[in-house]
Amino acid sequence: METVADYFGSMVFNDETMRERLPKDVYKALKKTIAEGKDLDLNVANSVANAMKNWAVEKGATHFTHWFQPLTGMTAEKHDAFISPMDGGKVILEFSGKELIKGEPDASSFPSGGLRATFEARGYTAWDPTSYAFIKEDTLCIPTAYCSYSGEVLDKKTPLLRSMEAISDEAVKILSLFGKNDVKRVITTVGAEQEYFLIDEEDYRKRKDLRLTGRTLFGARSPKGQEKDDHYFGALRTRVAEYMADLDTELWKLGIPAKTSHNEVAPCQHELAPVFSVANVAVDHNQITMELMKKVASRHGFACLLHEKPFEGVNGSGKHNNWSISTDSGINLLEPGDNPKDNAQFLLFLVAVIKAVDEYQDLLRISVASAGNDHRLGANEAPPAIVSMFLGDELTEILEAISSGKRIDGKKKGRMTLGVHVLPDIPKDTTDRNRTSPMAFTGNKFEFRMPGSSFSMAGPNVALNTSVASALKSFYEELKDAPDFDKAVTELVGRTYLEHKRIVFNGNAYAPEWREEAEERGLLNLQSSPEAFDQYCAPKNIKLFGDFGIYTEKEIVSRCEIHHEEYSKTVHIEALTTLDMAVKRIIPAASRYASDLASGINSIRSAISMVGPSADEDILRKVVSLTNELYGATNVLSEVLGEADKLSGSLQSHYYREEVIPRMDDIRRFADNLELIVAKDYWPFPTYSDMLYYV
Repeated sequence: METVADYFGSMVFNDETMRERLPKDVYKALKKTIAEGKDLDLNVANSVANAMKNWAVEKGATHFTHWFQPLTGMTAEKHDAFISPMDGGKVILEFSGKELIKGEPDASSFPSGGLRATFEARGYTAWDPTSYAFIKEDTLCIPTAYCSYSGEVLDKKTPLLRSMEAISDEAVKILSLFGKNDVKRVITTVGAEQEYFLIDEEDYRKRKDLRLTGRTLFGARSPKGQEKDDHYFGALRTRVAEYMADLDTELWKLGIPAKTSHNEVAPCQHELAPVFSVANVAVDHNQITMELMKKVASRHGFACLLHEKPFEGVNGSGKHNNWSISTDSGINLLEPGDNPKDNAQFLLFLVAVIKAVDEYQDLLRISVASAGNDHRLGANEAPPAIVSMFLGDELTEILEAISSGKRIDGKKKGRMTLGVHVLPDIPKDTTDRNRTSPMAFTGNKFEFRMPGSSFSMAGPNVALNTSVASALKSFYEELKDAPDFDKAVTELVGRTYLEHKRIVFNGNAYAPEWREEAEERGLLNLQSSPEAFDQYCAPKNIKLFGDFGIYTEKEIVSRCEIHHEEYSKTVHIEALTTLDMAVKRIIPAASRYASDLASGINSIRSAISMVGPSADEDILRKVVSLTNELYGATNVLSEVLGEADKLSGSLQSHYYREEVIPRMDDIRRFADNLELIVAKDYWPFPTYSDMLYYV
């Protein structure tokens, strides 16, 4: 019987496959290229391409594609067949090193934020050899970076790879000061916990709002919600268990280490968590995972919803970004060590993250900003829009002691000496978990809980990597010539914590009082995405990305424009869908019900000479009143949409946030009240009770 170990990674051109199929000298040259980040020799590329093609054809592939991640947040691919014509009407199968290394998809129709004119169509994809090629259906997919003809970055992968190099370079320099001269590279690792909803595909097809926008624009709360907590970690229902098993199999074939699946808090909500991977590989894997979630769902009669808030009043879905940094030998730099020097090193890297998050809290907020995530953040199911960090009481106490020059008496026999201070051992699990914190330290990693379920994980990790690289760079400059290194480290750890401790909050971030306290601390509270996007082009952010070669100023401005435009387009589509459903479905349904009620009332009065008002008459008045108010609200929304069309950029996205969304909310309120009183047979689409309690 075939086991998971037999087929895991069977559809991936991974290291084991390369070792088997490549000549030894080619394999060594490729590994050296990957390790050193240098250009691949064309002869080596030709050999790799031929072996890759032969392997893929044996697996049933007929095409290849450069698989890339444009600024849409999704993936893109252009398929080319391996065939090459020969005389006599025959073909041979070919795939060259040039085709492996570089492709040329059209760049004119992808978001560029004004970097490219419509007529400037040429773009290039470049192979990322650090992320393995894989076969999806009948196509060999080659993970690539994507840029324009003139060199501007048009994707999410290139900045991520650059940020990984930046943090590696700075961390290696810090480690050399600790005598770790054997470390040549530092790796950021990521594990993305993916939340999602499964609903019946038939219900999905009947809801235009779900099909066009990913969320329900209408829907009264079900009599039963999630208040009994009976779904969380509950026994998997048969259809869901079968779906999860099928999904795991597909992911495992592609070498994606899906590890944990369970029911989440909301009805029909679930979560999948993988084993940690190198950051760019983890981002690739998560993009594939989201695509497969939807495909596999359809096989089982489900629709998979990845929107951050598909159901109003029900918990939304996030994607927790578990982030850590390790040496090339596998030593986790965010894990306490076994001796004083390693613990000093741990604390230095810890305060580097604290400094980075405090100084660039705006970038972290921007990295998780979207129209969809605005419905989730701060809704008592997800972290607030205010960025803060949770360290736990013990680590906080240690940092407080160092910053104030105090001593802490160890409770155990073993004590850790750090500079001039005597501190207790730092256990590896120093904290409980805090699910309300945006950025929680969980023993050997930080869990960044703010990203939304539909997000590419590239953006949050670019912000984290680059900001931490900046902190480490400043640390190196201060420590490299220190006469007393141990003392200098201690003083730097204490001073850094003291300067940035405002970002540390170990309490309940859901509590209303936290907003007031955060304001007193001077923390940013960017409640909406347009507010966050406006911070992107701040001089300090332009300098940060420029110093590390992540983005040029022009590229940052373009991304800011894309963010505002994407937000406006999303809300615009939602508004048009709201009007369409209200005018064409809800108002006619309510009017039919009112008409039938009126006819019934007249018939009863004629038959029995009824005197006085009836229940039906009371309902009829409510239906007519709400229908009229609903119709009036649609006219108001149409008017504000006309005004929104006259604006652009930041002004437009703010207008959608401040004027259009409230008008949509008005329409929803009237419609949802109608849903509560209109007879079910008249209501034009499945309700929350229908969709969430059927499995």
